[in-house]
Amino acid sequence: MKSSGRLRRALPIAVLSPSLLVVAVGVYGFIAFTVVVSFTRAKMFPNWDWVGLRQYPRLFGNSRWETAVDNMLVFGSLYILASSVLGLGMAILLDQKIRAEGVLRTIYLYPLALSFIVTGVVWQWILNPGLGIQKMVRSWGFENFELRWITDPDLAIYCIVLAGVWQVAGFSMAMFLSGLRGMNEEVVSAARIDGAPMWRIYQRVIIPALRPVFLTAFVVQAHLAIKSYDLVVALTQGGPGLATQLPSTFMYSTTFTRNDMGLGAASAVMMLLAVAAIMVPYLYSELRSERPAS
Repeated sequence: MKSSGRLRRALPIAVLSPSLLVVAVGVYGFIAFTVVVSFTRAKMFPNWDWVGLRQYPRLFGNSRWETAVDNMLVFGSLYILASSVLGLGMAILLDQKIRAEGVLRTIYLYPLALSFIVTGVVWQWILNPGLGIQKMVRSWGFENFELRWITDPDLAIYCIVLAGVWQVAGFSMAMFLSGLRGMNEEVVSAARIDGAPMWRIYQRVIIPALRPVFLTAFVVQAHLAIKSYDLVVALTQGGPGLATQLPSTFMYSTTFTRNDMGLGAASAVMMLLAVAAIMVPYLYSELRSERPAS
């Protein structure tokens, strides 16, 4: 009996051990390796010529990194705001128990079935002046029509925002819809009995009650924005010039194109710290809220 009990306790550990080992080495091991490399003078290949924190002043003094951070602030803020507002609007629409709700929900969620690389390629075709909307409209006889956002350094970043919002708005909709469907109906019914119009109920009762959903949406979307790479590469390749350069594309080009692995590792560490600054407080608040009251 004792041996069978030990076997039952050891079986889950034995089953999970290979996966835990792969995660420990393939994820956390390489994170540690990247942090160590950021303290070295590594160029094309890793080396152990220790230079301490010198790569970080080099990083913050790099004009390409400053441009990437500025672009990240523009892209991230618009990406999070637009996808949240659009997702909330679609969720409120579906919450009205309209006809063909299942069809609309499928349409809204369809972009999630595509990878960011596919989304980037499709939007690159759509916004390309020689292939997409501009060519189609000119073929209708409007010869002076222009849509050159993707080639305009001042507007190219908004192409990334447009494609990114199209990709994740359905995800935001799903989160907000689940929050709306889990709303306490008694509170809403009481507001209706008091004679409040529906738009006022949403403004004063329902939307404020969705604060946890807004927080979750912000954390997920901020994480996606910080590590955005494939969407940018497929859509604009970081151009024109540095107009759509983000920290992720800076890290890749610095490490593998400019052969400055130490500087690239330092930029990767800064991206990791940015994600941690968002995720750690969120996880802490979630774990704290789950503790039973004393």
